[in-house]
Amino acid sequence: MTQKQYSEEFKEQIIKECEEVGNVAMVARRHNLSPKTIYGWTYAAKKRGSIKPLPKNQNKRLSEAEKRLETISQENVQLKKLLGEKELELAILRDLRDTVNPPVTGRVEVAKKWISEGYKASLVLSFVGLAPSTYYENINRQNKEQKEKEEIEDDKSNHHGRPVPGYSFTYDGRKISDEEIKECLSELICSDGYPYGYRKLTMSLKRDYNIAVNHKKVYRLCDEMGILRPQRVIVSRHPKHLAKMDTVNAPNQLWEMDIKYGYIAGEDRFFFQLSIIDVYDRSIIDYYVGLSCTAKDACRVLKSALAARGLNDCTSLPKIRTDNGPQFVSKLFNDTVEELGIIHERIPVKTPNMNAHIESFHSILEYECYSRYEFESFKEVYGVINEYMRYYNERRIHGSIKYMAPNKFYEAFMSNGVKIQEFSA
Repeated sequence: MTQKQYSEEFKEQIIKECEEVGNVAMVARRHNLSPKTIYGWTYAAKKRGSIKPLPKNQNKRLSEAEKRLETISQENVQLKKLLGEKELELAILRDLRDTVNPPVTGRVEVAKKWISEGYKASLVLSFVGLAPSTYYENINRQNKEQKEKEEIEDDKSNHHGRPVPGYSFTYDGRKISDEEIKECLSELICSDGYPYGYRKLTMSLKRDYNIAVNHKKVYRLCDEMGILRPQRVIVSRHPKHLAKMDTVNAPNQLWEMDIKYGYIAGEDRFFFQLSIIDVYDRSIIDYYVGLSCTAKDACRVLKSALAARGLNDCTSLPKIRTDNGPQFVSKLFNDTVEELGIIHERIPVKTPNMNAHIESFHSILEYECYSRYEFESFKEVYGVINEYMRYYNERRIHGSIKYMAPNKFYEAFMSNGVKIQEFSA
């Protein structure tokens, strides 16, 4: 009996799931693996810094070791960042602890204090418990009130400001008019500066003419002179294929892929489920459950689904239809589908009906699984969803496939035992 070979991507995914779930046996049951196999992969990954073995060639071995050390160094930087965020959260909580229910204005002032010190606004606002719209509405109101107050004071002192100057200064303090600056720009365009955009022209004015000028002013003057270079047209490496209605009359012709998220009340965070459905037989061919969902996860699930249907060496591959989520518009995902030879269709914006089958499945998933539980941990989420997915694929009957379970219908179709009428999707 030949030993089954697993890809490095699959091994990395299994180790990641074990770290998130915290239960090797549960992950092993989900993927029909032996726990000893997973422990072996985990031990190898810890020993070598990666699941992949080091090359035998000495030079390649050293190069690979350096790359892995660099990866570990980057992970340490991320951990330090997370630690810093936790320290920031504690500091903000100390600022708020004196008040049981701090008013919005109080929380705005605390947030303003930490944002002014250079911390990321979205991070600070999440710790303070303010929506970005609420924070910025308060800040705009404060700025407006401050501006009105200044205008009143200006009116009292009969000072109405000055007109916009039509000049700049050289670095030695000499005044130079906008018309003279335009002449300098004309000289630059007629000489070495003919291929330059406004930013490079700004730098040339500073270096060659000793003019202290802002790039925004140079842009305005170039626009007045009509010498702005045309905007570059960026051509996408992966042209977008818009989804169109197709006739479906067999499995493995059209798959739909999407992401749904749920809430873990006990840990106060979200989890993600990425699923692939065969539009014809309604089977969830493969899925992923995790605390994050990246383009790499989407690529792995797609490859796993092809393997599950035995399509790795097949010339006729299904179309994959998705929405315009960041995982599906990423370079990695588009490179992967191109390498696999799969046509990737993206639905137009605000047309979820073009992805109706996976959206319908998500509605079923919410009603029959997510809404029945108040999850206390990701471990509980992992176990509940895995059990439900087995129920959905193997036992839950579906009205549109002759009241059969998806997997049983697929098996019956492949043995020429049953068919349904073709339809458009």
